[in-house]
Order: sequence, then C-alpha cells, then structure tokens
Amino acid sequence: MSEQVSDTGFQSGNPAERVAEFAGSEHFARLFRDGMDMVEETASYLDGPGRDDAKSLGRAGALAYASESMKLTTRLMQAASWLLAQRQVAEGDLSAEQLVSGQYRLPDDDDVEDLWLSDSDPAPGVLADLAARSRQLYARLKRIDDSLFDADGPATGGSPVSDQLSRLKNAFS
Repeated sequence: MSEQVSDTGFQSGNPAERVAEFAGSEHFARLFRDGMDMVEETASYLDGPGRDDAKSLGRAGALAYASESMKLTTRLMQAASWLLAQRQVAEGDLSAEQLVSGQYRLPDDDDVEDLWLSDSDPAPGVLADLAARSRQLYARLKRIDDSLFDADGPATGGSPVSDQLSRLKNAFS
C-alpha cells in the first residue's frame, strides 16, 4: 500500500450512501488492486518458494509455518471477499443497501501481532513480511468498514491528527 489517502474521508449521511460513494471512488479502485495483488503474491509464495521454505524447517518450525500460513490465508480471503463485495456495488451487481445488511462486514482480526511458535526455527522472511503486510491491509480495511457502516457516520474525535485534518478540510471547503 503505497498511498496515504485518508481511509475515512467518505462523509455522506447514511451507510448506504457512504458505501456507494466509496465503492465508486478511485481510492477504492487503488485499494482493490493493492489487496488483490497481495492475494496473488501470497498464493504464488505459498504454492512455490514457500513450500521449499517450509521443508527447510524443523518439526516445530513446520508447525509454526503451517499455522501462520493458515492465518495469513484466512485473513486475506476475508479481505478479498470484502473488496469483492465493494466492487459488486461499484459495478451495480449489488446495491449499497444490500451491502449494508451486515453480512458483508469484516470481523475483528484476532491475530494482531506476530506470534511465531518456534524458538528453534526463525520464520522465513517472506512469510513474516506477507503476514505483517496482510495485518496492515486488514486493519486498514477494518477502519474503512467501521467508518462506512457506522450508522452515526465516520467517527470523530478518534485522534488529534484526524481532528486537525477535519478542521482544515472544513475551513477550506
């Protein structure tokens, strides 16, 4: 994710309007490409070089690798499903009102820190990098999800930087 666009800049009145605005934005299009690129990169690694990395680990390391790759895959599939649902809204295949129904929300990510379970085998660098990047992507999508679907609108007062940016935006609009 190379860009630093605000994730919560969609301010329309109700959740369906915010979802429609977001899904049709260039911000979403770039986020979709970034997310799907990460899914492809991870699949290529796990199906190729990752297999060799796993074979080079001892028993505890191989178990840790299997656990981490499952968490990584699950996290990215949830992210991809969320992104695909947003794209369906952008393409008119799903109404924003249907998306707001709740079944398309992202659950909290219980795996918010790096927990490699083997002291004897370090995590392969590529796997560790993919896991960290997937957690960042998921956290970003979760912030957007919370902002879009919150019935009261995007949260304000969350951070001093966000508050200041909102004041500046309002002053110059």
